[in-house]
Amino acid sequence: MYTDFEHYFVRLQNSINKYWDKDALCDYRGKSMTFGQMATNVAQIHTFFETAGIKKDDHVALCAKNCANWALSFLSIASYETIVVPILVDFKPESIQKLVTHSDSIMLMTDRDTWKKLDINEMPNVRAVIDIENTDLLFCNDDKIKVAHDNLPDAFKAKYPNGFSKTDVNYPTNNMDNLSVINYTSGSTGDPKGVMLTHRSLSAGIDFGHRHIPVLQGDNMVSMLPMAHIYGLAFEFLYPLSGGAAIHYLGKSPSPTLLLQAMKDVRPYLICTVPLVMEKIYKGKLKPVLSKPLMKALTKIPGIKTLIFNKVREQLDGAFGGRVRTYVMGGAPLNPEVEDCFRKIKFRYTVGYGMTEASPLLAYEDWRRYAKGSCGKSVDCGMARIDSPDPAKIVGEIQAIGPNICIGYYKNEKATKELFTDDGYIHTGDLGLIDNNGNIFIKGRSKNMILSANGQNIYPEEVEAVLNNQDYVAESVVVDRESKLVALLYLNQDALKRDGITSMQQIEDLKLTIMAGANSSLPTYSAISKIELHDQPFEKTPKMSIKRFLYK
Repeated sequence: MYTDFEHYFVRLQNSINKYWDKDALCDYRGKSMTFGQMATNVAQIHTFFETAGIKKDDHVALCAKNCANWALSFLSIASYETIVVPILVDFKPESIQKLVTHSDSIMLMTDRDTWKKLDINEMPNVRAVIDIENTDLLFCNDDKIKVAHDNLPDAFKAKYPNGFSKTDVNYPTNNMDNLSVINYTSGSTGDPKGVMLTHRSLSAGIDFGHRHIPVLQGDNMVSMLPMAHIYGLAFEFLYPLSGGAAIHYLGKSPSPTLLLQAMKDVRPYLICTVPLVMEKIYKGKLKPVLSKPLMKALTKIPGIKTLIFNKVREQLDGAFGGRVRTYVMGGAPLNPEVEDCFRKIKFRYTVGYGMTEASPLLAYEDWRRYAKGSCGKSVDCGMARIDSPDPAKIVGEIQAIGPNICIGYYKNEKATKELFTDDGYIHTGDLGLIDNNGNIFIKGRSKNMILSANGQNIYPEEVEAVLNNQDYVAESVVVDRESKLVALLYLNQDALKRDGITSMQQIEDLKLTIMAGANSSLPTYSAISKIELHDQPFEKTPKMSIKRFLYK
């Protein structure tokens, strides 16, 4: 197991010194800041924290849209050694407030649009709310924080009388085993699961990225994934930035047209995405062309076939800017038909595997050695195993151990105990095999998590809990159909008869009412798009759990 890695702050400091005048954090078609400006801004926030009495083990929540200032805020909190609590801006206000409180955050950094939706009375521990765009105080009930904020220019000048320079950049690196991030895996209707990640956990995964996909001078990155999730946080932000790449933020989910234009303008070196996105591109762009009778005939001629496939690959690469060295997909298996096509055109893709609890990588392989249908090999900074008498032939749970693994769930001892095996491995809840070459093949998910098109984790049980609270709903099953959430419902027949809801039109109206009621309480990415009714209760196991596999 590889353990000889440095704190990611070391790489970050080196890049700040090397690329002081180069772009670091950029809002697409908006403002940008160089590595030097970024470091100076971080130092200003550190000065504010220090004079405001913020302690190094305090918790600070960060909830805002993806942007350059989100990244700046994260670096400022993390490098001051306070604990960062990133929260998805897509969560409902009630969930955001709940997680801010559960995490014991004493400060919230957000944007004005998000702040307008929140109720400070539901976050009693919060002493101040900071606008990440301009560091304005949106709320403050602490005089010391108010004075520190108002006097920041003078305090910063007193601390750095000759101005802030490269020699002043000195981030702490003797804290590898200290808690750094509490990353909540969902809005959670039950006991929240805040994954506790140390500086070591983050550094292990970031170092793996640098060793296997080196960042080169002049590289750019387009940030599309939510940074409040560990996939986007680690591999569209901390890893490329610490290697000297400029990160370009698209803000809210862009339209396909804007996304493709951004790719052509920014020309990223790496694409991190989920299989569903590439499957859509295949179905919309590649399959219609390659399925034409003439094209099928031409691709049977050896020399012509190579020319055609090369041209198709060049056009696909060109749509992403023409400089992508690797396309990394994660979160779900790639459709076999799509994978066959990618193989034929020699597309530089690979499929990885991970989870928040692993910061996030558990498995990866370079595209040149990637085995079709797999999710790569166990990362060398960790170790994966199959809980099975014959891991190559008999499916078992995938379990993992290593310095990249979290230390548990915040204030949730029961869930923490259930996460780890007796010998220290974590239960992933996923089922798979490992072949003789170390390739991992996921064969099923004992968890029921659904991965949305933009990389969001959707837990159907939470959506079902909301649905089951709607009038007339007896039970429900939520399934994923062509990237849309469909709710299968069995209605309370006695209640329908009691209230005289019997006609087809009344039932159709009720479906719309149920869907609207549920969606009003759900994040936009887990909204229900359709409801299908079942005439009979869903089949159950002896434990009275619904047999989900019957309703896909």
